[in-house]
Amino acid sequence: MVAQQLNIDNISNNLSNVNTTGFKKSKAEFQDLLYQTIRTAGTSAAQGALVPVEIQIGYGSRVVATNRTFEQGQVTATNNPFDMAIENEGINGDGFFQISLPDGTLAYTRDGAFKLSQDGQVVTSDGFLLDPPVSISQDAVSVNVSADGNVEVLQAGTTAAANVGTIELAKFINPAGLRSIGRNLYLETEASGAPITGQPNTQGFGRVSQGFLELSNVNVVDELVNMIMAQRTYEVNARAVRTSDEMMQATTNIAG
Repeated sequence: MVAQQLNIDNISNNLSNVNTTGFKKSKAEFQDLLYQTIRTAGTSAAQGALVPVEIQIGYGSRVVATNRTFEQGQVTATNNPFDMAIENEGINGDGFFQISLPDGTLAYTRDGAFKLSQDGQVVTSDGFLLDPPVSISQDAVSVNVSADGNVEVLQAGTTAAANVGTIELAKFINPAGLRSIGRNLYLETEASGAPITGQPNTQGFGRVSQGFLELSNVNVVDELVNMIMAQRTYEVNARAVRTSDEMMQATTNIAG
């Protein structure tokens, strides 16, 4: 029952983030617990025969992991020049935007809904700087981000665009090992491995699509089906516990 309660909590979190940009769903994974062995296989039975199978009673299950799935969510157009999506197509792989936290720690995100700070720095919705930093001048007429991450700005009174920076992506051998800290951010852990950085659209990294955002990869129908199954499993387990108690009480009354 505790395991199914945690399963419901995980499903609820997935559903609550169905509209969260770049959110990656997670799935609860279970493992059976220890067993009580009443009769061991291979012991002698009547007339020298050996018992072929054991009698074991299990003690239920537990949640051993909430495995996050990093498959790409739907990419939708916004026409905002500071919205960017990492698209995984062809021979290219995945990747994360690198974000510099106030304490200097690097965090990673698939949320490309960037903004401009008061001094022209490209930042997240919480004001955290994109890393490496990209600065846009006040007299910029237009901003263009290429598929390989080059940021070019056309300034007033000029006809040629100037390169003001390059977006760098990071990827991990085991992205499921990243630690989620909220705000659409992940931190590196020993399980995830060290980040591998590179330019978008090269060396197995996804390409950057300007004017698009990656939506959550949560499938509402699948999550509702999972929720119904978890709820029914919880109810059946509760009924089994209640029935067991009633049978034990009846046995005690007979013995008394």
